[in-house]
Amino acid sequence: MPATSHSTIVILDFGSQYTQVIARRIRECNVYSQILRFDTPAKEIKALNPKGIILSGGPSSVYSKNAPNPDPAIFSLGLPVLGICYGMQLMGHHLGGRVEHSERREYGSGILKVVETDCPLFKKLGRKLEIWNSHGDKLTKLPRGFRTVATTPNSEYAAIEDPKKRLYGLQFHPEVVHTPRGRELLENFVLRICGASGDWTMGSFIEQTCQEVRSQVGDDHVILGLSGGVDSSVAAALLHKAIGDQITCVFVNNGLLRAQEAEAVQRLFGDHFHIKLKYVDASRRFLSKLRGVTDPERKRKIIGTEFVRVFEDATRSLAKGRKSKFKFLAQGTLYPDVIESVAIAGNPAALIKSHHNVGGLPKNMRFKLVEPLRQLFKDEVRLVGAELGLPKEIVHRQPFPGPGLAVRILGEITRERLRILRDADAIVVQEMKDSDWYYKVWQSFAVLLPIRSVGVMGDERTYDHTIALRIVESQDGMTADWVRLPSELLARISSRIINEVKGVNRVCYDVSSKPPATIEWE
Repeated sequence: MPATSHSTIVILDFGSQYTQVIARRIRECNVYSQILRFDTPAKEIKALNPKGIILSGGPSSVYSKNAPNPDPAIFSLGLPVLGICYGMQLMGHHLGGRVEHSERREYGSGILKVVETDCPLFKKLGRKLEIWNSHGDKLTKLPRGFRTVATTPNSEYAAIEDPKKRLYGLQFHPEVVHTPRGRELLENFVLRICGASGDWTMGSFIEQTCQEVRSQVGDDHVILGLSGGVDSSVAAALLHKAIGDQITCVFVNNGLLRAQEAEAVQRLFGDHFHIKLKYVDASRRFLSKLRGVTDPERKRKIIGTEFVRVFEDATRSLAKGRKSKFKFLAQGTLYPDVIESVAIAGNPAALIKSHHNVGGLPKNMRFKLVEPLRQLFKDEVRLVGAELGLPKEIVHRQPFPGPGLAVRILGEITRERLRILRDADAIVVQEMKDSDWYYKVWQSFAVLLPIRSVGVMGDERTYDHTIALRIVESQDGMTADWVRLPSELLARISSRIINEVKGVNRVCYDVSSKPPATIEWE
């Protein structure tokens, strides 16, 4: 992780499903947060010069054989420490307190009673708070130097502190939306107790990143695989601001794009932002490779492999006649791609994922990586894009799968089936935008099903294709629910698709949530 000149809060991850939520809540306070493994040595943490440490929750019990434990020296660094749920239990356990299995587990909403209103964690929050619990163990004896700050009906130690050492523990989760004033509580810890400066803004991020990129790249040149999506588009704009004509983008048309997408990307980046852009129309190549393929995984592998080959050809073509070759490859890697929560206690998941922005490049492409967005979450990337002047259509574009329309055509991919889906999808997007629903949902798209059914159009019977509509709301794509669109809007979308898209006589609406279903159909 690149160093940052801003105040930093370190979060040690003990396997909580909410670890990334904690990080995002801290950043909402305009303070940079960094997630590290639970067992990161205290010396390494100290070297980062953080303002404070947060211990996340987790599914383990402190007495379990393989329970994840921190370096005990973190409690002697002189830094403020906040333990959340399992993190609080660890703090109590390591400092001489006692943790026991609770006879009555606490899951869901509850009421917290603040008994020590002078505690800086609860400054201006009142005496009663609505909170969210999720724990089976609880602290039953305080370590030396600690006092009770708040209680719940099931726990006399729902919030604790050692004011001299600035150590704090919460048995509930302040980071989730079900604790309405949790962000204010975290803000009190980060700004009031830790003394963080609160200067982490997207403007300051852009300025610092541009300096880092110039230092890393020097006079060399960078190539980037542009997809037209949010991540690669913002990365391209940011790199162009940093190094100008030293960045060249390659945009591959795989024949699986949405209607008018190739033209829009070329117009925006080539004509408007004047970024060097090589457009490669490889649609025939891709469709030829996909002929007769119906298995979803085979489709993805073929598309990924072919993209690498096309990208290699484009890079060689661009390098011909140049005095200096491309030494750097830019990717739109985000922070969630870099860190991954501990899967289970005692068996931490790898912290570095394999990246997939350019389809998994082969080893013989010896580039150095430039990843200007690797410190950011998705919502922060959108803010950076807006700051750089990218249009709303790009910044707030809904997620679109790397394999494109291929994963929304169930069965064989043909030019005719692509035409049907592309026309139907264009109607969905247009109607969602015209009705002001497009930017209110996570995703809205059409799916072409591998079935045909009987219909009646005019005086003739038809035997045509079926389109399914998939419109979901979500925060991060991990879970999702189908959107209860107004019936008038659904009727208008259905009517237009059936009347305007030749070959379709039936439209269905997908009313399944994730889980158990997925957002995409393939």
